[in-house]
Amino acid sequence: MTTEREVLLMVHPDRDATGEAAREVSARFAKAGIRIRVIEDDVRALIDPDRHGVGSKCTVVDPDENPADGVELVFVLGGDGTLLRAAELARPAGVPVLGVNLGRVGFLAEADSDALADTVQRVVDGDYQVEDRMTIDVTVTDGGTELAHTWALNEASVEKSTRERVLDALIEVDGRPVSAFGCDGVLCATPTGSTAYAFSAGGPIIWPDVQALLVVPSNAHAMFSRPLVVSRDSVITVGIDPDGSPAVLTCDGGRLIDLPPGARVRVTCGKTPVRLVRLWDGPFTDRLVQKFSLPVKSWRERHARPCE
Repeated sequence: MTTEREVLLMVHPDRDATGEAAREVSARFAKAGIRIRVIEDDVRALIDPDRHGVGSKCTVVDPDENPADGVELVFVLGGDGTLLRAAELARPAGVPVLGVNLGRVGFLAEADSDALADTVQRVVDGDYQVEDRMTIDVTVTDGGTELAHTWALNEASVEKSTRERVLDALIEVDGRPVSAFGCDGVLCATPTGSTAYAFSAGGPIIWPDVQALLVVPSNAHAMFSRPLVVSRDSVITVGIDPDGSPAVLTCDGGRLIDLPPGARVRVTCGKTPVRLVRLWDGPFTDRLVQKFSLPVKSWRERHARPCE
């Protein structure tokens, strides 16, 4: 007996193009005999399934009850923020995520909105690959007591909680202190996250297949505050000065945890990766150039005068 195929559709509800794109995706999947699963009644209404031929092939599921379990993949319409939220649902189920960019840069997205029909067809045909991306596991302790445990695909950011104060932080690698300074924050990122917040904070870009972790101080008041690239097997610890100000931990820009003075944030390579769908075989270098519109011609070529 053949099991019916099903995808979980996640959309950014605030974008003008989302409604039209969601209806097109749903109709194309339904025509191919693939069921659509959504986690909000508002998304089902956005699709308008009875009007666009989706009908009974669209199911609403509870977002708190493993909504990605059993689907082939999670199909995302939006920017990187929407894809990161989708990754939270897909990761425990072990299913891949496919992003179609409706935002600005959309570095995590595999396709742009102008290739929507072709992207859906590639899924229908099963013509895609799946790539595992490193995550980080993050544990917060205070005086030996565990306060929180979470994870991130891009980065864990320890930042000062009030604008007027400076965060006094100590960075340790593998149980050995490296540097202490006042700063706005410290980012611990994966190679995937090196092109996100860490890049904006002055960190290097790391190719996704490099097995490493990245530490990027933000606006540190110190002679030595360079980004660090360490082994994926290393343990990174960011300690908050017990006599200093409180801080806040943010993971992937969404999950926030308050950090009291004296708290310690421990970051290690994650046990469970996030799986991303890949449609194109081009190298990461081409993606980097295209997403950031990098100049690849010499200065002379770009400023050559036309022949008279």
